[in-house]
Amino acid sequence: MKLPHPFHRRPSADKPGKTGMAICLSLAGLMSLAVSLQATAANNANTAGASSSNAAFADPEKILRTIFPVAETGFDPAATRDLYSNAINEAIFERLFTYDYLASPAKIIPETADGMPEISADGKTYTIKLKKGIYFTPDAAFEGKKRELTVDDYVYSFKRIMDPKIASSHVWLLEDKIVGLDQLAAEAKKSGKFNYSAKVPGLEVVDKYTLRIHLTRPDFNLPMILAYTAMSAVSREVIEKYQDLQGAAMANPVGTGAFKLTEWVRGSKMVLDANPDYHVNIWDFQASSDANDQKIIAAMKGKRMPQLGRVIVNVILEDQSRLLAFQKDEVDLFQLYGGLAPQVMNGPKLKPELIKRGVQMSRIIDPELTIYYWNMQDPVFGGLSKEKIALRRAMAMAHNVEEEIRIVDNGQAEPLQYPIPPGVVGHDPNYKSSVQYNPAAANALLDKFGYKKGKDGYRTLPDGSPMEIVHTAQTESRGHLQAEVWKKSYDGIGIRMRAEFRPFAEILKAEKQCQLMQRISPWIADYPDGDNFMQLFYSKNIHMNNNGCVTIPEYDTLYEQSQKLPPGPERDLLYHKMTRIMELYAAQKIGYARYRIMLAQPRVIGYKKHPIMHIEWMQIDMEKNK
Repeated sequence: MKLPHPFHRRPSADKPGKTGMAICLSLAGLMSLAVSLQATAANNANTAGASSSNAAFADPEKILRTIFPVAETGFDPAATRDLYSNAINEAIFERLFTYDYLASPAKIIPETADGMPEISADGKTYTIKLKKGIYFTPDAAFEGKKRELTVDDYVYSFKRIMDPKIASSHVWLLEDKIVGLDQLAAEAKKSGKFNYSAKVPGLEVVDKYTLRIHLTRPDFNLPMILAYTAMSAVSREVIEKYQDLQGAAMANPVGTGAFKLTEWVRGSKMVLDANPDYHVNIWDFQASSDANDQKIIAAMKGKRMPQLGRVIVNVILEDQSRLLAFQKDEVDLFQLYGGLAPQVMNGPKLKPELIKRGVQMSRIIDPELTIYYWNMQDPVFGGLSKEKIALRRAMAMAHNVEEEIRIVDNGQAEPLQYPIPPGVVGHDPNYKSSVQYNPAAANALLDKFGYKKGKDGYRTLPDGSPMEIVHTAQTESRGHLQAEVWKKSYDGIGIRMRAEFRPFAEILKAEKQCQLMQRISPWIADYPDGDNFMQLFYSKNIHMNNNGCVTIPEYDTLYEQSQKLPPGPERDLLYHKMTRIMELYAAQKIGYARYRIMLAQPRVIGYKKHPIMHIEWMQIDMEKNK
């Protein structure tokens, strides 16, 4: 998931401790677990429903105030690209599966699905049952009728991701995976119109509550993919009523989720009210190894969710203004970026005065990869010739990642050597990159390949023409700090840098068209598997997630091989080879993963930052607002 700063899914009525799916399961494990879970899931759902009548629900006096650090872009699961808009999508729409709130490592559980999937012996067919009695929030598109969620809504929603007109950045989630779906998309490219009424062999609707997915090959990450925000269910009636010329309905989100959007001031404020018709969902999670989990369970177990009656999200761009709002008790929950950490923390802990006030902190290392990329399609800095590779390698060696972490994030990040971050399947803590900080070697490399310094101390291209790199960053203070750090790195090897500052939405748009020369680009896990990070450098994902616009045939070949393998030593070996290839061509430099620091006021109950879900509004409670 694309992050704005150089930087899923709610519990079902089923008991996650018994119905969940551990992320690291092998195919055999998936199949045996799925069979044993069916009866348990149904029994747990009935138990949860029986106890729900005694639980308070969606109290209008419980109003959570929170902050986004950048403006949202709109709320259509297939079309949304950024983290914060998807946080709103996560609250409004629902997926077939979600994540257990407390489990560590992350564990898949049902959301609208009635239990975990039944998986065929060859791992290519998933049969998924849908819970009955789930309804979309009322909308004019339904002409006054109650509109029940069916598996046809998921089939329609999956098709939208593949519609060329929408140009979804999530195509890679389904591409080459579902029998017949790519052919339908190819036909739409030729005709200019996607046939949503056409049957897709790989999306078999057995009945209105049963979906059978036929894969072209086993996909060991399918349950996690189905838990991702882009795979949420939308209704065809709503989309066709409100869609724009590209087929997206960004301004009229109508889902089956726990909240509904009731007010939207673009770029400023979003208000979500609890959905009064939300299906019964009882909080019932099991403790992980975290000692604080028992306290959360004692406060939350048995409550019908959501407990919050309203969530108010304000957009505040500047770090200091966000912290000030929290200090003045105008905000209940917000993310503290590392630049402000010394104001509230002593090392990794809160300052004593904040602890005394009852302020809560949840701090985790994000499953995040921040890279520094150079546009491989740029005529000056891109390409695979020896002198271009030498130029990029020198720029990579000139930058001190640990110094950037110290200056920009006050130490609240961990430098990475490997593209798969901690907490994600496939991470290798012992891997050491061949590209290390060494400005002396960087200068020598540039000298060797003819990048000569002029009288002004800046280098020219080998043909003698001027050379300047444009570093793009966000307009906020963090972007300016990062630009200063990179200016120092480039000056150290005699390369002239010019900084340009743009709003986040504008950066995203330009980046997808391969129009940026160099940028600090963060990515947080859509799902906690190494594939979600290695796909960032696959050439077919240019204009989607491959923001450096990299095309390296050797890498592509190995990536396609890795797609056929389950997590394990054989796939890890391919990932190592792929990483060495990327280092050889120096299309980007591996950066860091930041700590996610969330601060909550004393009145917030049961909060714990989840490593994958964007928001936790469905899992928490709070005291009534005074």
